[in-house]
Parts: sequence; structure tokens; C-alpha cells
Amino acid sequence: MAPASAGVAAARGPVAFVVVAKGVTPIRTATNSAGRLIKLPGTASPTNIVITPDGKTAYVDGDQPTGAVIPINTATKRAGKPIKVGRFPDGMAITPNGKTLYVANIGSGTVTPINVATNTAGKAIKVGIRPRSITITPNGKTAYVTNQQSNTVTPIATATNQPGKPIKVGNGPLGIGMTPDGKIVYSLNVGYTSDANTVTPISTATNKPGRAIRVGESPWALAATPDSKTAYVVSLDSHTVTPINTATSTAGKPIHVGLHPFTIAIAP
Repeated sequence: MAPASAGVAAARGPVAFVVVAKGVTPIRTATNSAGRLIKLPGTASPTNIVITPDGKTAYVDGDQPTGAVIPINTATKRAGKPIKVGRFPDGMAITPNGKTLYVANIGSGTVTPINVATNTAGKAIKVGIRPRSITITPNGKTAYVTNQQSNTVTPIATATNQPGKPIKVGNGPLGIGMTPDGKIVYSLNVGYTSDANTVTPISTATNKPGRAIRVGESPWALAATPDSKTAYVVSLDSHTVTPINTATSTAGKPIHVGLHPFTIAIAP
């Protein structure tokens, strides 16, 4: 699951990088002008991009079928050598210290850690079936990945790259979100059973799930306010955004927006 915002990222400086059909287009924000297309090697079909905290490197999930992530030097606008990962890479996240990139591989049931300093892949971490999205706690200690067909979320200790006990959530978890204080992870469950169209809160202190919160149809993205008091869930097929009180895990009245809302961001 790749939210719309996953296809665009901004480096620290006056350049944004936009994922397009066969590469990445840089945009100089000072002039709002597009630069030359950065072509990716191989049969590139990118969908996601992330940038290191220092702004020096962008990573794109380039070669989808066989599985590769491609680094881009943000200063030179040049693509580097593809880094081999699992089949059909999808969600990506970088630790806050910028040292490790984690890549969820849908077709392999694994997460690949990549050393950002050397652009080398570590040993694949076995998780559930069809891992889709990843988020990492603000302290960088734990990565959480949704497993779409296992109906679980797997916590990964970043110090050892060891997976913890899978956390049972609702049906068909795709997206994942976290409060800025790092205390609660939310699994967005988009399946087709009675426990779908829900959001499952998970305490990062205990890795225990709370009661599923009913939201609109096809919960697709989540963002929380800077004070971590309210999370907003975008429901693609209900055309709504549902506010959730994070302290009580209760949903407020759905807010009707335009057709098929896809993602959400909250101003600081």
C-alpha cells in the first residue's frame, strides 16, 4: 500500500523529488521548475521514495518484479547501483538516525534492512504474508510492518533485526501510522470480513493490540496531530475522514470530504 504522498519527497534544500513512470523528476522549489528526468536502471516501475534525514540520498523501489531499491544522490541527481532486496518491494522507512533503511517485500514475505552508509542489504527478516507498510518509532528502536494476508503486524528490533511475536490485528492490514510521541501504532485494516474497515491501536510499550476502532470503508491513511491527541483516518470508499481520540480509542463523527480521499497530512 503506497499512499499518494509516498511518490514525492523533499530533500533538505530547495529540491523535491517526484516518482514518475520510469524514473524520478527533480523540482527546484525556488523556481518551481522541473529538472532532467533521473532514469533508473533495469525495468523500473517505481512507486515509493524516501529520503535520508541528512537529505543526501533518496531511495526508490525501482525494479518491482525481481526486487531492487535504487539510491539517488540528491546533490548530483544520479542513480546509483540497484540494491537487491526481495520480490515486489513496497513500503519503506528509514530509522531516525538515518543509518538503516527497511524495505517490505510483498512477494517474499520479508523485510530487507539496508545499511545507508554502504548501500548494502543485510539478511532478509522473515515476517508475515504480503508485508506492505512500515513505520519506525521516534526513538528508532522498533520497526512495525503490516502483513496483509496474515492479519498481523510484526515488530522488528532494529538493534538486532530480529522479528518479535506477530501482533494480531483486523482483516487485511495495509497501511500503518503512529502518533508523534511514539506511544501508539495504528494498523489500518482494509479486508472484507467483519473485522475489516477498522483501525487497531497497538501500544508500543507492550506490543499489545487494543480493541479495533470502527471507521469508514477502506481506511487508507492516517495522520496524528503534533500533540498526539487525535488521529485522523482517511477512508477511501466512504469519502470520509474519521477523527480518533487517542486517549480513549474512540471514533468521532466522520467528516465528509471529496470522492475517494487517498492520504492526509497535518500542518505543524
